Amino acid sequence: MHVYIIAVGKIREAYIAVGIGHYLKRLRAYGRFVIREIKEESYRDPLSPGQTEQVLKAEGERLLAAVPPDSFVVALTPQGQIYSSPELAKLMGDLIVRGQSKFAFLIGGSLGLSSEVLDRADLCLSFSPLTFPHQLFRLMLLEQLYRAATILRGEPYHR
Repeated sequence: MHVYIIAVGKIREAYIAVGIGHYLKRLRAYGRFVIREIKEESYRDPLSPGQTEQVLKAEGERLLAAVPPDSFVVALTPQGQIYSSPELAKLMGDLIVRGQSKFAFLIGGSLGLSSEVLDRADLCLSFSPLTFPHQLFRLMLLEQLYRAATILRGEPYHR
């Protein structure tokens, strides 16, 4: 299994970087997990709707350009489908059984994801209708991927 987390922006908080490192280390036993950071557009608030669209489009183009060929693309958005941890593990397991070994999880910037990214996605996934800081969300995604991997192997992490 090859999993790519493609995210707009860099991790700036040391404690989040430590947590991300912790889960990346744990995930080595389950496959290849790579984080690709995409340049965030700089802008000043408030933005007009047209300016917002320009920022989303520029970030979206960079996100999509970083997706490896033949990947199952998951766009992370509050408007997406909500899965339980076992349901996410089952979805990934079913795809792996059918020969899908590459997954790309896309995390947008503070404005979200462009319509082009959402249209390209094979799945729009939501963890909650709540809004989370993008840096923290990256850590939460890694934890859920670790949980899914342990569920698929029948290991005791998930209870």
